[in-house]
Amino acid sequence: MVVRVRRPLHAHPPRRRSGHTTTVTIGAERFCLTANQREDGSLGEVFIHWGKHGTSPAGLVSSYAIALSFGLQHHVPLADLIRPGLGQFFVPNGHTDDPEIPRVRSAVDYIARRLAIDWLPGAERAELGVYTLTERVHRASAWIAASERDLRRTPDDRARPADGLLGMPIVKA
Repeated sequence: MVVRVRRPLHAHPPRRRSGHTTTVTIGAERFCLTANQREDGSLGEVFIHWGKHGTSPAGLVSSYAIALSFGLQHHVPLADLIRPGLGQFFVPNGHTDDPEIPRVRSAVDYIARRLAIDWLPGAERAELGVYTLTERVHRASAWIAASERDLRRTPDDRARPADGLLGMPIVKA
C-alpha cells in the first residue's frame, strides 16, 4: 500500500526581495518592523526586532513574526493573520512616534495596525476598524457635520415625536 502525503502549497520567497523597515518607539521601547514583498507585490514575510537579542521579549516578537511569515507563505490572508493581534493589551503600550498610529494598546497591536495600513486596501482595513489618524479625523468631521445638521432642525421638528423603536411610527391608543 502506498500512502501519499499532501503538503500545503508553500511559496518560497525569491533570493533577493524588496521591502521596507519601519522603526517605532512605543513608550520607551524601540521596535524595528521589516516587511518584505513577494514578486507580485503582496506581503511575503515579516521580521520584528525588539531589545537585546536572546531576551524573552525579543524571542516573543520574533516568534510572532515567524508565525505571520509562515501564514503568509501558505497564502493565509493578511487580515486573518492580524485580526487576533488588534487590541491586544500589554506593556509596552501608549504613545508612539508614528504619526499615523499615535497610540496603541501593545506592540502586537502596533504591528497589526502598521501591517494593515501598509498592505491592506482601505475597505479591508475599515472592516478591521484600522484607520490612519487622517482617516479618523475625516470620519470625526463627517460625524460632527451630521450632528450640527441635526441641531439646526427647527424646534417644531424636534418637538414632533418622529419614530419609535426600530423606525416604527408611534401610534397612540
